[in-house]
Amino acid sequence: MTKPPLILISADVQSKGVEFGDRSLSLSENYTRALLNAGALPFAMPPSTARSVIADCVARCDGVLLTGGEDINPDFYSPRLPPKLRETVCLTPDGGARDLRELLVVDEVFRQRKPLLAICRGHQVLNVALGGTLVVDIPRQIPTALRHRQMDRKAEKVHDAHLTPGSLLAKITGRRTLGVNSTHHQAVDRPAGVLGVVGRSADGVVEALELKPAARHRSPFLLSVQFHPERLAGRYEEHRKIFDAFSRACLMNRDK
Repeated sequence: MTKPPLILISADVQSKGVEFGDRSLSLSENYTRALLNAGALPFAMPPSTARSVIADCVARCDGVLLTGGEDINPDFYSPRLPPKLRETVCLTPDGGARDLRELLVVDEVFRQRKPLLAICRGHQVLNVALGGTLVVDIPRQIPTALRHRQMDRKAEKVHDAHLTPGSLLAKITGRRTLGVNSTHHQAVDRPAGVLGVVGRSADGVVEALELKPAARHRSPFLLSVQFHPERLAGRYEEHRKIFDAFSRACLMNRDK
């Protein structure tokens, strides 16, 4: 019997957990449920920034999932950020350890050629790790934009993402227009050089990225989305297909 692909998940952090009020890992069950339903076996990344630990975790897994969470420190992509924009940033409560850990994870994913699915914050981390920049606060920088932070409807489709024909995401979902949820106030601004935009909302905000054709040799599977398909996968086949495709890619890369 074929063993399920093992998926390394980057967990969020919280300053005060249940046990003794310690700083704790936090991981929505929606990610693990979506992966389990796709035939994969998820495990959480330990809260270490040691390169050797991160490299070993990536080496032992068949694929990596970067999850949502708080904002990335803008010093990584825009160190001269105006104070009015900087005050909108909500950093992780661990002094930047999660930022560093996930930037190192991206580097290891490419070094070891592992499949990667990046969601929301993970989508932004990937872009920053590869040299791109972010819109720090959509309402302030794009005042004509749609309302992208709809936390009260996080498990509902609230707007459409228009997909590039022939893109990986369009092929996986079988859609040219994909209904998505939206819970973010930041977004990709300048895409990293190796990444191509393959999905946008009607206001032009980037909803999906993948490797440009000339860079596809760098990864066996890479898909990056601003929305949260794990919150929609239980009700919508097109979002479930994202995890099915990722799981298959992880299995194929392991067994080749």
